[in-house]
Amino acid sequence: MSAVAGTSAGASAVGEALVAATDALRAAGVGEPRLDAELLLAAVTGRARANLIADPGATIGPAESRRYAELVRRRLRREPLAYIVGTKGFRRIELAVDNRVLVPRPETELLVEVALERRPGRVLDIGTGSGAIALAVADELPDAELVATDTSPEALAVARANAARLGLADRVRFEAGTVPQGESFDLVLANLPYVAERDWAGLEPEVTRWEPREALLAGEDGLDAYRALLPRVRTSGRHADMTADAIAVEIGTGQAAEVAELLRDAGFALVEVRADLAGIERVVVGER
Repeated sequence: MSAVAGTSAGASAVGEALVAATDALRAAGVGEPRLDAELLLAAVTGRARANLIADPGATIGPAESRRYAELVRRRLRREPLAYIVGTKGFRRIELAVDNRVLVPRPETELLVEVALERRPGRVLDIGTGSGAIALAVADELPDAELVATDTSPEALAVARANAARLGLADRVRFEAGTVPQGESFDLVLANLPYVAERDWAGLEPEVTRWEPREALLAGEDGLDAYRALLPRVRTSGRHADMTADAIAVEIGTGQAAEVAELLRDAGFALVEVRADLAGIERVVVGER
């Protein structure tokens, strides 16, 4: 990675740095080495990625070269790109993320799409993490009232900071815990842990080494979190912890049938399963 570290004069060209970084990342097993190399260099230089690609002969100064080498080394250790650059795009918003929260995934946008279709007045986001779902819904449904919960104080700190930075702090009420007692919602959205313990070893190092384990693992088959939650979310009843007209939850591969049954047991008679762009059954929607 000499081109990344710089020449004896301490500078290097954009094209040389990108080639060296791409080769190193590819050898380390990174999935999209060229893209990651470009995004890291864009973060270091403050230049648009398109501009870097268009001008491979441009010079990177000594300080930028050293910083770039440092960031590439972090990625070589399979630290998620989003943690390194500190941000992750999610629909129309840019979220600050670090290892206190999961990196928002594109498939989670399906939950936001459910909200856009239904246009609910009150929405509860359970397991908000970085605040991605609640803040995206607040951004795209300006008339909706949002409540977001998480059992992790660290995650709530990240979510609140994101809300403030995006100018949405007055739109979302953040609470510690899982379900607000005695409240009613038009729609509940939940992206709870759903990774089965038996599948943990087969996940990418970016997940197993860096992301918060408690936000991912949910027992032997990955459904412990939903088994605990869904009996507390009912369509009606005086003794329910809370009530909701509809609910949409994100799930893992092969979990749709059992989660659908859990929704029916909670009183959501109409159940629909939706697939993500890869064709994997990813979201289960229930309504009364």
